[in-house]
Amino acid sequence: MRKINIIFFLILTYSFAYGQKDQYYLFFKTWNFLKYYHPDVADGRMDADSLFLATVGEITDQSDANSVIAALTKNLTNQFPGASVTDDPKDLLSANQNFNWYQKNKKINAENKVLLNSIYNHRSITTSIKKAPSTTDKSKDQFSKEQNLPLPYRLLIMAKIQGSIDYLYPHKYLMPKDSDAYFTHLLDLAINCTSRKDFEIILAKAVAKMEDTHAFRFYDQLHYKNEIYHCLYYPPFDYVLFEDHLLVTHLILPEIGAKSQIQVGDQIMEINGKSISEIIKEKQALISASNMETLLHMMSDYQRNLIWPDDLAQKNLKVKSNQDHTIRSLKVDFTDFRNKEDLAKVTAYIKEKIHTETQYKISHKDIAYFKINDIFSIIDNIPDDQLDDQMDRIFKEASSKKAIVFDMRGYPDWGGFVFHYIYKYFSPLENHFGKYYEPNIKNKGTYIPISYTQFGHYYPLIENKTVHPYQGKVFIIVNPDTLSMSEWNTMNLQKVFPQAITIGQKTAGADGDTVTEPLAAGYNLVFTGNGIFYDDNTQTQKTGIRINKLIRYSDEDIIQKRDLEAEKILNSLK
Repeated sequence: MRKINIIFFLILTYSFAYGQKDQYYLFFKTWNFLKYYHPDVADGRMDADSLFLATVGEITDQSDANSVIAALTKNLTNQFPGASVTDDPKDLLSANQNFNWYQKNKKINAENKVLLNSIYNHRSITTSIKKAPSTTDKSKDQFSKEQNLPLPYRLLIMAKIQGSIDYLYPHKYLMPKDSDAYFTHLLDLAINCTSRKDFEIILAKAVAKMEDTHAFRFYDQLHYKNEIYHCLYYPPFDYVLFEDHLLVTHLILPEIGAKSQIQVGDQIMEINGKSISEIIKEKQALISASNMETLLHMMSDYQRNLIWPDDLAQKNLKVKSNQDHTIRSLKVDFTDFRNKEDLAKVTAYIKEKIHTETQYKISHKDIAYFKINDIFSIIDNIPDDQLDDQMDRIFKEASSKKAIVFDMRGYPDWGGFVFHYIYKYFSPLENHFGKYYEPNIKNKGTYIPISYTQFGHYYPLIENKTVHPYQGKVFIIVNPDTLSMSEWNTMNLQKVFPQAITIGQKTAGADGDTVTEPLAAGYNLVFTGNGIFYDDNTQTQKTGIRINKLIRYSDEDIIQKRDLEAEKILNSLK
């Protein structure tokens, strides 16, 4: 009988949590709908977060769908004089907008469906918002880093993530098909979690599901990131991550390497019994990246230290030897940098590595080379009134070369280089290289294309513009560091120079400006906020920029520090 009672209690507890989860999910959907459409809330007369926190406590497992809607709308204006808002622009991106959650919900009565439809039809189209005082403004300092957030705040953060995806993320339609079901599972975990660390794991998983490289750095905000990602202890070697192994590229602390017998060129196949592919899958569930190539590239960064599966200071590595290809098990000690001597050696190594990368350039008498994250160096100490003449001289000299190389492996340090000066000197007057969709203020959750005739997005307005067509070879080098504006600039260059060969690895797949959505308790969600397509509607989100020659590096290429892109470019000039 006692066992029966325990089983009955567990079933009752699960049913309560499940029922509560369903009510909260509908609460989220309704609240976000009001936040982005209802004039009282969307126009800022009533603070959305305050409405959430003042109302969420009324929701219980006994609440039905109609009582949830009534709780949220009871203090709002629900009579709307005047005509409905109409919005029918051409080429509207509306793949994300879906109101089936209430329109086809049999548990919501006809009266509430009419109310929600009326709110949508009389939705806010205000661009300037007068904000009401918010109860979450001080939430960053209200809770200690160790404290598990109260349930209302956990729910608020989850609701704002869901709303950001539904109404502010133009590429929701590219997310995995199980995303909604996955979110409700995470919501269940968020309701019942008992620690801040557990809640931060839930947040990381929710953001990772966006699969957006712009959201990659969300992990860096987490107070328990060292424990969640197991990045407290650092290896004595540098590495590059492949889908099935970790390549040792440099012994930073050679005395530890000698002790463990690990060598440059070794392939690490397993870490403490877990295969590399298994670890990557676990990390992929916690880190947002638009594609696998970018995830591997980001996780190859020694300073991020994200690849390890546990917090053990000594790790048992299954290694394939670079010398004889035998498989052996090695015990390797890691360091946590309380050892100041180790910290000094690692710091010196990283500084030298960064210096080497920043100083890199392709030097050849027949090549004009431009490095997108080091363009300012060509206009050092040039007065503003001489800048146009200086750039004309630079491009005139570049045009005398057999080839021009644009190295886009980085983020632009000068936005005007491609947008203004490349266009000014080389481009035809019209430069329609892509489609740029911005949020539609008249119908939030949809996106409208910026007209080609609208200067300031595709190309600047330049009076008496001249054109100097370049007939030589053009190469554009890309890799996962080609992110956002660098991807947009690359699309621009591809159009300006139709003969260009784009060469390298898949880019970050996160073009367009970012949106920053404050969640609560100091967390912020940053993600892609615009839809960017090629002029023929080809997708760039996740897939990245078009590449003519895809380059894949072998272990030996990396060990020898080869630049395969540069080699192919130089060979093409022979």
